[in-house]
Amino acid sequence: MRTSFEEIVDLGAIGGENTKKMNDLLALANLEDQTPSDLDATRVLLIGIDFQNDFMENGELAVPNSHKDIGNVTKFIYNNLEKITTIAVSLDTHQIHQIFHPSWWVDENGNHPNPFTIITARDVKMGKWVAVEKQEESLEYVQNLEKLSKKQLCIWPYHCIEGTMGAALEGQFSNIVHFHSFVRKSTIEKIVKGKDPLSEMYGIIKPEYDRTDYCNVEFLEMIKSYDKIIIAGEAKSHCVLESVRQILEYYADEKDVTSRLYLLEDCMSSIPGFESATEETFSKFNKEYQVNIVKSTEFSL
Repeated sequence: MRTSFEEIVDLGAIGGENTKKMNDLLALANLEDQTPSDLDATRVLLIGIDFQNDFMENGELAVPNSHKDIGNVTKFIYNNLEKITTIAVSLDTHQIHQIFHPSWWVDENGNHPNPFTIITARDVKMGKWVAVEKQEESLEYVQNLEKLSKKQLCIWPYHCIEGTMGAALEGQFSNIVHFHSFVRKSTIEKIVKGKDPLSEMYGIIKPEYDRTDYCNVEFLEMIKSYDKIIIAGEAKSHCVLESVRQILEYYADEKDVTSRLYLLEDCMSSIPGFESATEETFSKFNKEYQVNIVKSTEFSL
C-alpha cells in the first residue's frame, strides 16, 4: 500500500485524543487502488468487540493491557487490509440509570452500592439492596441470572454513557476501521448493545436475561456467510467471552461454522480476577467447537 501504518495509526495516542479527521483518512484512502471487498473470493469478517474509550487503560472501566491490544489489532487489520472483507464493531451503550449502575439500588440507609458490589437474589429478597423503581422486575432479573447460571449481578462503574467520549470507539482503532471501509468500499457493521435499563448485555447477540428473549438473529445468520470469522475485543473475560459463547450456542450442531472462528488472543485482555476462569472457558471452546485460538502476529489469512 502507498499509505504507511503510521499515517493512519499513532500508537502513542492510543486511549487519548485522536487528531486524525475523517476527511484526512479519505484523502489517504484515495491514494490506494484495492479491489472492492464484494469481489473477495474468500470472505473474511473481523468482529471488534467494545474497543471503546472507557475500556482503555485510562477509561472509566479500564482493562489492563487494552492499549497493547489496540496496537496489535490495528497492525493486524493494516497487514490484512486487502483480505478482510467486512469489519463489525460493537458499541456498549448505556444510560446513568440502569440495573448494573449504582443509582439503581439503595440500602436501608439510602446509600448506593459501590462499584464491583455483587447483588444476589437473596440480597434483594432480604432488603439488603432495594431497587429505587421497578422492584418486581429487578428481583425477577437477579433471580433469572442465578436460575440460568449466568454471572451474578455486578455493579459496574458508570461507563460508556451514550453521547460521551467514553462510549466512542477508541480513536486509533476507529482510524484503521474507517480507512479499511474507505479503501475496500465496505460497510462497517455497527452493533449498539446495552441500552435496556433492566438487563445487562455482555454479548453482542442477546442480553443476559430479558422478558422479550431478544436475539440478534440477523447478525448470527450473516456470520454464516463468511469463510473466516476473526474476533478481538474487550474485555476478554466478559463481552468477548459471552459473544463467542452466544455464537457457539446458536451454531452448536454446525462445527463447519464454529471451526471458522479465530480468536486473536493477543488482541483481548481480561478484567483482573477473571483470568483463570476465562482461559478455562476458551480452552473448552477450542476442544468442543474447534474454535481456533491464535496470535495476530502468527495468523495468516
